[in-house]
Amino acid sequence: MTNLKQLILMLTVLPLFSFAQHINGEPFTHTFSIVAYDAEKGEIGVAVQSHWFSVGSIVAWAEPGVGAVATQSLVNVSFGPRGLQLMKEGKKPKQALKELLQSDEGSAFRQVALINARGEVAAHTGEKCIADAGHIVGKNYSVQANMMLNKKIVPAMSKAFEKAEGPLAERMIAALQAAQQAGGDIRGQQSAALVVVKAASNGKYWEDRLIDLRVEDHPQAVAEIARLLRVFRAYEHMNNGDLAIEKGDETAALREYGAAQQMFPDNVEMKFWTAVSLANSGKIDKALPLFKTVFTADKNYIELTRRIVPNGMLNVDKKTLEKILMVR
Repeated sequence: MTNLKQLILMLTVLPLFSFAQHINGEPFTHTFSIVAYDAEKGEIGVAVQSHWFSVGSIVAWAEPGVGAVATQSLVNVSFGPRGLQLMKEGKKPKQALKELLQSDEGSAFRQVALINARGEVAAHTGEKCIADAGHIVGKNYSVQANMMLNKKIVPAMSKAFEKAEGPLAERMIAALQAAQQAGGDIRGQQSAALVVVKAASNGKYWEDRLIDLRVEDHPQAVAEIARLLRVFRAYEHMNNGDLAIEKGDETAALREYGAAQQMFPDNVEMKFWTAVSLANSGKIDKALPLFKTVFTADKNYIELTRRIVPNGMLNVDKKTLEKILMVR
């Protein structure tokens, strides 16, 4: 009897569940998101959170020099690349949005927002999106959400973004945080994504794509994407420190590594490179306590210290090197 009940479940309930999750093969990704433009810094971005695995791979689309798209609800994933292509061809977001919707029989289920490299915006919330659903288009941004716990989410996002200060990425994260604080997705949290690109491309994609962060599966996805952005900022300092070492500018390296370490004082690698910069600057007495902390936490850094002497990344004489290595 048990096996018969299981068979009935498989033949009835499970196909219905699959249908609800992927009608016509389209992901059932309900979420809240923001697309935005920073005229001062020349940046375009998109940020999103959903109770769905790997939302960033479905919802968030951005191309340097073109714009950004958030496509959600019962997602037509093609709206992302197609929306970017239409804007790349010179169509304004409203024109691009009109073309996307006219070509789509399921437009009543869609929610989508487009922004171009001039801050022009267009958004759509289909009448069959699950409540609570809606969007607000403001100056240089659009916020949108569906399947939310209440009607407070979209206004909270708009208000938070307009009040926030600082870089575009941090302001978009503020919008996500406000959405979550107001109630968020009725199902909870699972994944998030943040993408920022240059509004004017220099043709070097690796330089034009400024931030690309994802949280694929986490019970506190909004808090986690905010944490990752802070880690990203710290490693910007680390990267600048590496570049300074490459150029032989120990003062700049020390400043950058020190800034990173202040942001994450317990990070062993940040302490290590700060110690290296201090040693290279002749401040060995200040470097030794940091080396000791690093070596105590992870003995592999002892061997790494030896390995960065031949290429000049650690520029000390043999006696000083031995002094460093003996710190335990």
